[in-house]
Amino acid sequence: MRDLIQTLPLTKSPRPYYHSAMADITRSKRVAELEKLIVTHQKLYYNAEPAISDEEFDALWAELEDLDPANILLRRIGEDKADGWPKVGHVIPMGSQAKATDPESFEAWTLKMSFERYIVQYKMDGASLEIQYRNGLLVRAVTRGDGMVGDEITPNARRMKGVPGRLPVGFSGGVRGEVLMSRIVHDEKYGDKANCRNAANGLMKRKDGLGSEDLALVCYDAMGMVGETSPFSNELEKLGWLVDMGFTTVATQVFETAKDVIEYRGKVMALRPELEYDIDGLVVKGLAIDEEDVARPRPEKQIAFKFSPEEAVTRLVAIEWSESGALYTPVGIVEPVRLAGTTVQRANLCNPDMIRSMKLRIGSMVVITKRGEIIPKIETLVENPPEAAEIGQPSVCGTCGAALVDEGTRLYCPNELCPKKELHRIEKWLTILDVRDFGSALARRLHESGRVRTIADLYSLDVEELRGIEHMGKISAQKVLRNLKAIEEVSLAEFIAGFDLENVGLLVAEKLAKGGFPTLEAILGATEPELVTIDGIAATMAATIIKGLSAVKTEMTALLETGAIRIKKPSAISESASPGNLIAGKSFCFTGELRSMKRPEAEKKIRGLGGTAKSSVVKDLDYLVTNDPGSGSDKNRKAREYGVAIIGEEELLAMLAASQP
Repeated sequence: MRDLIQTLPLTKSPRPYYHSAMADITRSKRVAELEKLIVTHQKLYYNAEPAISDEEFDALWAELEDLDPANILLRRIGEDKADGWPKVGHVIPMGSQAKATDPESFEAWTLKMSFERYIVQYKMDGASLEIQYRNGLLVRAVTRGDGMVGDEITPNARRMKGVPGRLPVGFSGGVRGEVLMSRIVHDEKYGDKANCRNAANGLMKRKDGLGSEDLALVCYDAMGMVGETSPFSNELEKLGWLVDMGFTTVATQVFETAKDVIEYRGKVMALRPELEYDIDGLVVKGLAIDEEDVARPRPEKQIAFKFSPEEAVTRLVAIEWSESGALYTPVGIVEPVRLAGTTVQRANLCNPDMIRSMKLRIGSMVVITKRGEIIPKIETLVENPPEAAEIGQPSVCGTCGAALVDEGTRLYCPNELCPKKELHRIEKWLTILDVRDFGSALARRLHESGRVRTIADLYSLDVEELRGIEHMGKISAQKVLRNLKAIEEVSLAEFIAGFDLENVGLLVAEKLAKGGFPTLEAILGATEPELVTIDGIAATMAATIIKGLSAVKTEMTALLETGAIRIKKPSAISESASPGNLIAGKSFCFTGELRSMKRPEAEKKIRGLGGTAKSSVVKDLDYLVTNDPGSGSDKNRKAREYGVAIIGEEELLAMLAASQP
């Protein structure tokens, strides 16, 4: 069932003071639209006529939660109306569960709970129903309704499978379960309905009761009336008692660690198509019964660990080692599987440590995900069949023959002068400077021809030879070279990062420039002990930096001697930190496309004003820039989790304009 509940407002950084009144008007208009959409689809859902998927509804809910955390609609539980049925209060409060749709969110919840054992049950995908007994006799059956009061459908419930009219003991209280239709019954008799849940929702409330005999109740909870002593003291005893009373109970397992639960979830995903009834996740709770927690609109000590349409289980059939510059990155080749609307055959494995930590083998059954903007990724191991084979990895560079270095988090060629590294360095320089129209294909052809082996060689190209190599027109060749030579001055950090040294991206290069080494000469003359004094530079990294700088020192000098490129003087850079500069000292990350410029251009503007552009969302990030704040991407999710301010492109442009010297 969809969770329509009160949620806690997210802690967010203050909005910038330049936030416009027009943005507030636009926000209010969108909130009103969301309220209308949610109410409409809520009514359709609870009357068995859903017009959109659960995932689409959840996206609307999450967007409203982000835009207006205090909205009254977020405090309401979904209504469950069917005209003509009497209204009856529940014995067991039917609040909604918190949700986790990925292992990271689930693990974050477990850290707050610290359970010694986890009770894990299938989350049945049906309609909640409470059966009320007095002295062992069935007296009422009540739908979920608003969580406290529902519709009494007792005559229909008596016709369902798994609903005893009399218990073997004189129990007075409520038993909660899920009304379900089996897949076999759906296929044989109700194929006109979209799915089993829709069919069950419609039948359970028919006034004539027809079709109720095709439904079954699977139970998972029970509670005595106020003043009554419950005949069980923990969740496992409760399930045993339900079985003794004649109820069908939900499949249940007990695990000691969160990792065990995550692995079990993968196995259940693989079994899911073979189950008699539909399930949409797992319910996880502790062993102890906490009636005070159950009474909350949103119980804290249980969670719905849901499956996602962006997840699937498949078999790992091979590993390819993708080469990018010096790096060798494992890519998993899997049996084709549908994932978030596409057929997936390749999935990222990141690095050798990931393969080892998950104990992957060729033939492993694995869970793969495709969330937001991220390419498919292998998340967890489900099982290793007996015939699964070891995964091998390359040990020498296929280009220069140097022994590869396996640092766990990366496998790479350490030779800074490797021909493959030459090409990647040229491509990196063009990317750092954001040279338009000078693409990787052109750079590769120039390198393969032997004409461009270093960055300095780029600046000796002329129009005629470019036309001859690339077979482009004169105007196109002129445009490419004009774009290349239009950038005559770069910051020290951009200059160093453009040479693509191991461990030295823009962030590290900026640390070097700001850490007491404001000129290229100072950095080239630095010693390991001196570099280690910079925050974030450890001894191993310092040694790698000095080794890399030594290897490309001649190339750096040759580039500067061409006169085509100059490094900004430290005094020019310090001007960016003038009073009123909203960018200096702040960090920015981007997700999604920008309308007014390309992302590299925006990042360059930020760095030019003394800010930092980051590639991922981290806890100390100041701003996430996006034109789609309601997106379910990992970056948006992490920004909300960390309390990072989320701003739009217009707000970024306003900050850039206000920060110009």
